[in-house]
Amino acid sequence: MSSAPPLYLDYAATTPVDPAVAGAMAECLGRDGDFGNPASQHAYGARASQRAARARAQVAALVGAAPEQIIFTSGATESDNLALLGAARASAGPRHLVTLRTEHKAVLDPCRHLERQGCSVTYLTPARSGVLEPAVLAAALRADTLLVSVMYANNETGVLQDIAALGSLCRARGILFHTDCAQALGKVPLNLASLPVDLASFTAHKLYGPKGIGALYVGEGVRGRALQPVLFGGGQERGLRPGTLPTHQLVGFGAACELAGHLLQEEGPRLTLLRERLWHALATLGGVHLNGAGAPRVPGILSVSFEGVEGESLLAAVQDRLAVSTGAACNSAVRDASHVLHAMGRSARLAESTLRFSLGRFSSESEVDLAAATVVREVRRLRSMAPGQEPPPAPGVTLVSGEAGGPEQGTWIRFHLIVRGDTVKEARFKALACPHTVDTAAWLCAQLAGRRSADLIPGTPAEWAAARAVPVEKLGRLLIVEDALRDCLTRWH
Repeated sequence: MSSAPPLYLDYAATTPVDPAVAGAMAECLGRDGDFGNPASQHAYGARASQRAARARAQVAALVGAAPEQIIFTSGATESDNLALLGAARASAGPRHLVTLRTEHKAVLDPCRHLERQGCSVTYLTPARSGVLEPAVLAAALRADTLLVSVMYANNETGVLQDIAALGSLCRARGILFHTDCAQALGKVPLNLASLPVDLASFTAHKLYGPKGIGALYVGEGVRGRALQPVLFGGGQERGLRPGTLPTHQLVGFGAACELAGHLLQEEGPRLTLLRERLWHALATLGGVHLNGAGAPRVPGILSVSFEGVEGESLLAAVQDRLAVSTGAACNSAVRDASHVLHAMGRSARLAESTLRFSLGRFSSESEVDLAAATVVREVRRLRSMAPGQEPPPAPGVTLVSGEAGGPEQGTWIRFHLIVRGDTVKEARFKALACPHTVDTAAWLCAQLAGRRSADLIPGTPAEWAAARAVPVEKLGRLLIVEDALRDCLTRWH
């Protein structure tokens, strides 16, 4: 394992706090800082209140809103919940919601909760590019539709939706339109004053601010009439979000927004060039798929699916050198593929073999080139391990091959036994499998040398799992390894 930290290419997951932001936050910590409770009536509270007011204005300026339209929350997840649950709670009539299958779980899970509460929710499928066509939304709207929620920039693919067109459809029918802007804030221009958006969610930690602070934009005419709180106790934030305002976090959020606004015009083109540089380098592999191809995308996100490799093995192969994300739940017992890529029409196999690269303020050309070289090298190595044509054996020996599984199962193993007489002289394998399965197959090859057909299989999958520290949920994959060895026995005789 390399002693150097891996290159950070996961800015869509979170970003480091910018030094200027950290400095501003530090001014609100400690005895000499503006640490007071903004609600207090003394001088300490007044200074903290002024800090909070400035931060609110900074956030509002970045999104083209009035300061009083910004409600501070703990982050975009809470903002999404307040928007959806708060709107449903305020409604005495329409209880139908519409959203997109590629939304973040912070929207999908509240929608499922509302379904259990008696609401009706329509989940729309985007085009293969990930874009929701306005005509598809228009066809889903009903007389009882209360709210539509469509995220601006997708967190996995970076695909940007036409929120102006989608919001206009809703505005014309008196339907609330909410958009999750967590991945868009500070990355693309956003002017809510000119957009038909009623509610918008934001978070600070995606744009070099602190974790634990975000905001909900509440458009004119929405508050009170169409939005009710989901938390109680204190009445802060105009009664919509109670709790003591965390001054240092607000200041960090505001400073991050102001800085992002200053850098927006130069960072967008720079990150787009880096993203395209990375994509063109990866495309030389062949058998790669750009998720969101043909759609407008946020500058820094690149989602790529790779043919001929197993996703968990690919991530394990690069993670010592690269900090990236994958579209699959690789360490899950169920191994569910990305719901986003599934909704876009990707097969489960390709969805599981996907890497999301997200670039940011501190990314450079040299890092992109190193990342591309690392991935290209490892994809070629893993593809070379996949079952394929084996060269003919040397004179005097027999090649016995057996395999089990297949790409559609996510595990595919082929053993090649070099046999002289009734004895295994050497064992090799090919695999398209997770790292634990590959490790076990390699270990077994060492055990097979010198064995005869009568005792070819050394032990059981359960014993192998214990010897190689294979998680119990992956025992089923070792059964496929055993099947491959049994296939060798069948072909041997």
